Amino acid sequence: MATEVHTIESLEAFAQNIRERNKRFTLVYAYNGTGKTRLSTEFKEIGKQREEKERDTLYFNAFTEDLFWWNNDLDGDSDRYLNINTKSRFFDDLEGSSIDDRIRPILRRYFDFGFRTNIEESKVVFTKEIIENAESVTLENIKISRGEERIFIWCFFLAIAQIAIDQQEPYDWVDYLYIDDPISSLDDVNAIAVAHHLGRILKSDNNKVKTVISTHHSLFFNVMCNELGSGARKLLLRSDSDGYNYKWTSDTPFIYHISIVQQLDKAIKDDNLYTYHFNVLRNILEKAANFHGFSSWRDCIVVNDDDEEGTLRSRMINVMNHGGYSLFEPTEMVEQNKEVFADIFENFKNNYKFNEKLFEEPEPIEN
Repeated sequence: MATEVHTIESLEAFAQNIRERNKRFTLVYAYNGTGKTRLSTEFKEIGKQREEKERDTLYFNAFTEDLFWWNNDLDGDSDRYLNINTKSRFFDDLEGSSIDDRIRPILRRYFDFGFRTNIEESKVVFTKEIIENAESVTLENIKISRGEERIFIWCFFLAIAQIAIDQQEPYDWVDYLYIDDPISSLDDVNAIAVAHHLGRILKSDNNKVKTVISTHHSLFFNVMCNELGSGARKLLLRSDSDGYNYKWTSDTPFIYHISIVQQLDKAIKDDNLYTYHFNVLRNILEKAANFHGFSSWRDCIVVNDDDEEGTLRSRMINVMNHGGYSLFEPTEMVEQNKEVFADIFENFKNNYKFNEKLFEEPEPIEN
């Protein structure tokens, strides 16, 4: 397998590269903070520039999930339902398509709750059958869990994707499926189940639609590689100060974390730290916690004398991960945050020994 590293200046260029290679399946492994969601957006936008049609890509990413949101009926606490943004072209002409009948057999693989989709009213209501006093009782307008919600939206997408694969209206315009991290909040069992089922759908003989899948989930990536076989193009995407680089990878690209540690070390030394680096650091801590058998990434934070419980450092990482810092507009860290970041990182390096040669002057990346 070739291991040459290729450097590209932008995610748009990488998206164009995927299109030009014209592979039936492309799998991209990239850690959080690299720009997987932006890559899916760039890929979609290129498809809008074709002269012969308005668009060519049906995609699943964070924007797809944002098309669904809850009405929790805070006043009455009874009329709960999931809103659908039917103004999006994602839902074009679904009236009369029996979408529920398409979703239901897919959803049954994972959960047994009931649902009714009303495209005209832009909502989905959920039900659940339980046993009370030896009799079956149906609970109406229930709120499902976050994991169940993610799976439902994923099944909704798969139902539409199947229409596209079958080349049926109104999705017969689809030439590409782009799927970005569909299992980010699922446990390993469901991650494997999703990957296995997706592989079976994509490998169907009648499928002429090309597929790109990007993920930071190593298990999901591994299962997809095995499902799609040697014919899939498997790439490891990384970002650095000069842009992005990628190379072919195996179905288990776990060694990538060494490169991330090197990049964080270089960013500290070059005084080139941005808020999204906290996201990257947490990813490294999570991998270390899993490897060493800890229950939380917080266990990998070394506590200093001035912070007895480690609350400052763990809180800083949490805030910077969930505080609305956009990867589309990277913001340089303030000096105080740089100091805290460097302190956490240096303590991590010292406590979990790495080869010191890794942090010497890096070798140049060849084009």
